[in-house]
Amino acid sequence: MTGLAAMQTAFLVQIRDDSLPLPAGWNDRAAAGLAIYRNNYRTALVDALRETFARTARWVGEDAFRQAAAHHLILHPPGSWTLDAAGLGFDQTLAEVFVQDPEVSELAWAEWAMLQVFGARDAVPLDAAGFAAATAGFGEAEWDGLRLQLMPRLATRLIMQDLPAIWQQLEAADADFVPADAPLAAPLACHVYREGEQPVFVTALAYESAALSATLDGASFGAVCELLAEQLGPEAAAQEAGAMLGRWLHQGLIEAVLPPR
Repeated sequence: MTGLAAMQTAFLVQIRDDSLPLPAGWNDRAAAGLAIYRNNYRTALVDALRETFARTARWVGEDAFRQAAAHHLILHPPGSWTLDAAGLGFDQTLAEVFVQDPEVSELAWAEWAMLQVFGARDAVPLDAAGFAAATAGFGEAEWDGLRLQLMPRLATRLIMQDLPAIWQQLEAADADFVPADAPLAAPLACHVYREGEQPVFVTALAYESAALSATLDGASFGAVCELLAEQLGPEAAAQEAGAMLGRWLHQGLIEAVLPPR
């Protein structure tokens, strides 16, 4: 490592961690200048997180959000050239910080996933007619091996809070807004995708999250049906698999039918 590179690395380490002793030869003037630079650096990153997670910030309040953001940035300093990447894993940090308020991390996950699909490549979802044409003449073996390409950067997870209700609270919030969590009686799946240019999310029965995740990982329709059978039983899975596939087509989650392996 060259002398300049070593100096730059030491400077970056000092910016990220103010608990470290100053390098040899740094005087009080250098320390004061570093403190100003460190504050500007952290403020820019916190502001970037607030912009990305605007609803989450509104939900928890400015002070709590700033503390959580600073905690995240200290533990997980960004390693990308773009400020947009600073929010990577922030929902997991919030799950640790707000242990008693699980809606916080779920809300942050939705905001992050929506940012990702907003920046995804453009794609046209497959409609029912296109799917019928692509699968015309399929026999049992072809259906069992059917693989689907889902829309770019589509994301799914299980949630324990009524995110649509929380979202509506935030949309209608005024200056005196007081958040009220909305726990679900049982987990639901939450899918995030893009309709045209607009990122959206939709809830579904819990088993759809595992089915969609498996499809994203390249599982065949037959493997997804087996997964459903483990959760619902063989008879219910056989009825639900086709209905679920129809919902995915209707919602615009499928981009293409992939060639068989």
